[in-house]
Parts: sequence; structure tokens; C-alpha cells
Amino acid sequence: MTDHMPDDLSATGRDLRAYTDELRPRHGVARNVQGEWVLLRHELVVQAAMDHERFSSAVSRYIQIPNGLDAAEHAQYRAVLDRFLAAEALAPFHGRFRRVAADLVASLPRGAPVDAVSQLGARLAVRAQSAWLGWPANLEERLLAWVAENHAATSSGDRSWTQQVAESFDDLIRSILAPRRGAPCNDGTDDVTDQLMRSQVNGRPLTDAEIVSVLRNWTGGDLGSMALCVGVLVHCLAMDPALQDRLRSGLPDADFDAVVDEILRMDDPFVSNRRVTTCPVKIGGVDLPKGARVKLNWTSANRDERVFGDPDAMDPPSNADRNLVYGIGKHACPGRWLATLQMRIAMQELLAATTSIALDPQQPSERAVAPAGGWARVAVVLT
Repeated sequence: MTDHMPDDLSATGRDLRAYTDELRPRHGVARNVQGEWVLLRHELVVQAAMDHERFSSAVSRYIQIPNGLDAAEHAQYRAVLDRFLAAEALAPFHGRFRRVAADLVASLPRGAPVDAVSQLGARLAVRAQSAWLGWPANLEERLLAWVAENHAATSSGDRSWTQQVAESFDDLIRSILAPRRGAPCNDGTDDVTDQLMRSQVNGRPLTDAEIVSVLRNWTGGDLGSMALCVGVLVHCLAMDPALQDRLRSGLPDADFDAVVDEILRMDDPFVSNRRVTTCPVKIGGVDLPKGARVKLNWTSANRDERVFGDPDAMDPPSNADRNLVYGIGKHACPGRWLATLQMRIAMQELLAATTSIALDPQQPSERAVAPAGGWARVAVVLT
């Protein structure tokens, strides 16, 4: 924050992308009503994300594996967990994800409004993640209800409600783990959840609390965000018939992924991550004390005019190496390949099953507001 900038800024009820677009040209650092220092410019976000010594990820009093850990401890857990998210580990799931996406797209009505966020994005996220983890299909409605309640609780700012919703999700995970404990694997199944339960860090098994934390990170933290991402992708496609045609033409997977990443750069639903300073730090001309709560605003950084020129100009090859959708540094999102794979397959199946994706003129799209990003609702008509 510059000296003349007020320190009581609030994004409540605002479209975060539009609000940070308004603030960023004048201010690289802002302070909000919660007393958090928000980094808005690309160079500052990168600087803090890469400075693992002075900007700690240990921001919560609750266990957060691995994203709430620092230094060697973080590296030890990532070495174990990243194996589940590597390209070779995900290869066997390509067919499952495609069946999930194809079945879901086939179930959507034609010629009538479809909400890309709730009817496509949320269900895709729940079904694809359940297929990956080996969770039963009968959990779908319970998981969807949790996603909706978690969004409502987070948006309300009511910490007690948010904590209650988080604890209910941990209970759901424990209900999945309980029947697996001690059960012989004599039916030929050995899914990702089973493998996680047998994993070890530094020669010792993961504790129950650690397993729950990892599964919370892989699911609870991502289901809502994935739904918002799908909304952003479908909205962009609906606004650009020429892009639809290009993607339907059989674009190679790597090029398709680059387009997905670029669309999400322009409208990033993964809004921010938290840090806390371990010592006094000067960043962007602002002196932060030790213990300052900091937010790395990825949505704003990905639209920085100083880096991207026109932030809404799509240019995947030029922007790829500066795209921060999945973060940067040691704490970059380990699930980026899983998320990209699921989203690419979903968009491929949606495009293959349609000749047109158009916005419904009777139901205007609705932007999500803080603390969420992207679109809350995207009504489209599929032909």
C-alpha cells in the first residue's frame, strides 16, 4: 500500500477480477479490512512466492498437508504425494475421465438452458475426483451439497459456519476411510485412497490426521474451484464461436492444454494463496512487519498490464511462461496436471457432442463475488 492509500479496502460483494483490475494500475500492494496485505502485481506475487524463507506457508493453526508446510518438511511430503499426480500415474485414468465426461455431457439437455457451473462443472469435478480416488458413486449428491454449503459459508464470512462445514467434510472422509482399515485387498482393487493410506513419510506411516488432510486438500479444496474453472472455460467458448471451431478441428492435446491455461489466466478462479512473513520485509515499497498476513493474488497477477499488455488478448505461446494459474516455486500446485487433464477431456467431449455452445439470452451470466472468482452461473444452450 502506498502512503496515501486507505487501509480499509473491502472486496465484499465485488467481482474480484474487476476490482483488482481497478486497483492494480495504481497500487502493487493493498491492505484490506481484515488487515491482510494483498499483492496485486505479477512481479510482487512472484517475488513472494519464490521467497520461501521470508514468506511462510504455515498460515493455519490446523494441519494442512502439504500446502501448509515449509522447507524440508514440505519437500518430504511432496516427494511422497507428487507421485500420485505425475503424468505416468494419471495415465490409467484417461479412459475413466473420458467416460465420466462423455456420460455427463450426454445427459445434458439440448436446446434448453444448462448452467455450466452447477450442472456441468460441479458434477464433473465430483465424478472425476471420485473416479480417481476410488470413492463410491453414491457419495455424489452428498459431495455436491457440501460444495454448495462450503461456498455459501465461505461467502458469508461466518468463521464458525465455515469451520463447521470443514469439520463435516473431515467426517465424510473418515467415513470413507473407516471400512478400508484392515480390510483385505482380495477383490483385485487397490485404488489411490488405499495407496495413500499405506504411504510413508520418513519411514513411518501417515497418521489418520495427515491422510484426512491430504484428501481434504485433493477434494474439498478443489471441487468448487474446478466447477468455477469449467464455468470460465464454457463462457469463453460461448463468446467465441471461432475458438470453438478451432478446438473442434482436432487440436493436439498439448495445444489444447495451452488454450485452457490461457483462458484461465485471463479469468483465474484460483484467486489467492496465503503467506505470513517470518521477519520484517519490504516489498513493492511497503514495509511489512514480522507476522504480517499476506495474500498472493494470482487473479490480479495474471492480468498485470505490465506483463501481458492487454490482459484479455489470448496468446498462449507468448504468455505460457508467465502464467501463474497454478502458482510458482516450491509450492506450485501439484495437481495442475490432474486438473488440466480433467478439464481438457471435459471440453473435448463437450465440443465433440455439440455443433454450437451459445449463451442463453434469457439468463445473463452472473459473476462470482469475493472470495470466489470466475462465474457463479453461466447459462448456455447446447446444439
